[in-house]
Amino acid sequence: MSVHPVTEAELQAYVDGRLPAERATEVAQHLAQHGDDAQRVAAYRRQNDALQAAYAPLLAAAVPARLQPGQQRRWLLPLQPLLQHYAVAAALMAVSGFAGWQLHAYVAGERTQTVYLARIAAVAHAVYSPEVRHPVEVGADQEEHLVRWLSKRLGTGLKIPHLAEQGYSLVGGRLLPGERGPAAQFMYQDSKGQRLTLYVRVSKEAREQTAFRFAQENNVGVFYWLDGRLGYALSGETDRAELLRVADAVYRQLNP
Repeated sequence: MSVHPVTEAELQAYVDGRLPAERATEVAQHLAQHGDDAQRVAAYRRQNDALQAAYAPLLAAAVPARLQPGQQRRWLLPLQPLLQHYAVAAALMAVSGFAGWQLHAYVAGERTQTVYLARIAAVAHAVYSPEVRHPVEVGADQEEHLVRWLSKRLGTGLKIPHLAEQGYSLVGGRLLPGERGPAAQFMYQDSKGQRLTLYVRVSKEAREQTAFRFAQENNVGVFYWLDGRLGYALSGETDRAELLRVADAVYRQLNP
């Protein structure tokens, strides 16, 4: 067994099959003796499977005619920014363990980020909300620790909204891999077992607040918005009006 500690980056590289054979063997031995890390690796694999199931069909999609060589139009981005957009897309695919998410040439950088925010939040909701025994890493009974831990990992002060007035209690939260670093997910549940998740990610650049936007990924509805360096996405398999009601409560608590 290696004396070198196994890092979070190595766990994610292990899931993606990117570790050297010798180190992969050491990580496998580590996982056999550390149940918490083994559960996290299993969760990452479920997330990868869900991402691939959701977006694999795009791999076979034909390149739109407007993106073919010689089909430039006045409204297309210049070549260099366009290549940069595709480079960013390729990096996101590699980090998330799936391929096939395509960008239209006319999509601006901010819209690209927010659309991706909604999609990854929806997938994370679909992966973890059905969990019975391990829906979260840290339960609501350790809320103070949860806030400190995730704030430290994301590098910014986080606040957990309380939604008792809306009929939802906090289940807990977990750390997730985001497109450019760590992300957080908080889970809520009502008296009927209906679950909502709030996905939070941090960007290096501060952005102006954006209005709520809605997206639908299969059966998961998502209201998402940007606020400074933070991006939020509230996801749930419920009707749009109910999700908006809760999203508004979340926003008001985060922006008193």
